[in-house]
Amino acid sequence: MRAVRGLGSSASVEVVEVADAPAVPDGDVRLNIAAAGICGSDLGYLAMGSTLLLGHELAGVGPDGQAYAVEAIFGCGTCDQCGAGRRNLCRTVGMRVPGMTIDGGMADTYAVPAASLVPLPDSLALADACLVEPAAVAWRAVRLAGCAPGSRVAVIGGGAIGLLAIAAAQAQGADDVALIARRAERITAGERLGALPAKGEYDIVIDAAGTPDALADAVNLLAPGGTLSIAALHADTLPLPFLPAFIKEARVVTSMAYGTAPDGTRDVDAAAGMLATRPDIPATVITHRFPLDAAAEAFRVAADRGTGAIKVVLEP
Repeated sequence: MRAVRGLGSSASVEVVEVADAPAVPDGDVRLNIAAAGICGSDLGYLAMGSTLLLGHELAGVGPDGQAYAVEAIFGCGTCDQCGAGRRNLCRTVGMRVPGMTIDGGMADTYAVPAASLVPLPDSLALADACLVEPAAVAWRAVRLAGCAPGSRVAVIGGGAIGLLAIAAAQAQGADDVALIARRAERITAGERLGALPAKGEYDIVIDAAGTPDALADAVNLLAPGGTLSIAALHADTLPLPFLPAFIKEARVVTSMAYGTAPDGTRDVDAAAGMLATRPDIPATVITHRFPLDAAAEAFRVAADRGTGAIKVVLEP
């Protein structure tokens, strides 16, 4: 079995030969991986010196011939949060997250807990289904903000999560979705998905950039009583411009990956359904594809903003 391992330095990986595929634990299902996306967090793990097998944006085929994506926070499986389908809020320190705290699935095959499998709609191509995981992150951030028919939504940040948040807001009923991004190719990608330039005030602003400037822009764009939903990761203290937020009585929510809605629908299933109805989403967001053996080059492209990469996908 081939797998992609971090070499303990920023954006440095190698394809390693794992002589024997690990045994499949009870309750797990071995997938033949067909597509694995490179996430910005993968680059972050490498920068922190990771030597794990990488990969959490995964899609593959099970022994039953069914195509699946993966809900890639496994959790402990025993606490009250995991039992309620909220593995993203697992109480166990160091909860099982592929590529972060345990070996990931950027490999020929990978064992996945049965509860974390996401059956794919027939109309969602397997090669595109690694987008289900990041799309679920975007879906949850929009959902927790209270998006509803008639909402005006602005998204700050034109990376994969920001672009997928545009689609999620549209799917959840927003009438007007704007994108604020710095790079021309990402603005163009947003326009392909139907985003407009920002104008006026917004009921909801999604922070998909994770910078102090993004938070300042978000508060400026919010209508009084609006909601700022933070989908991006901010290091340490949140640099929120408090007085302008306070004057607007802004509601600030944080969104941790993906979980289960009050009606019992998993964010990953909602995201898969969204992608199945709009083939223009993967056509816009996935900009580069590489075979698994070219992982080092794929990570180089993903880390270099000059390449115009948005989502880089490896195909074992």
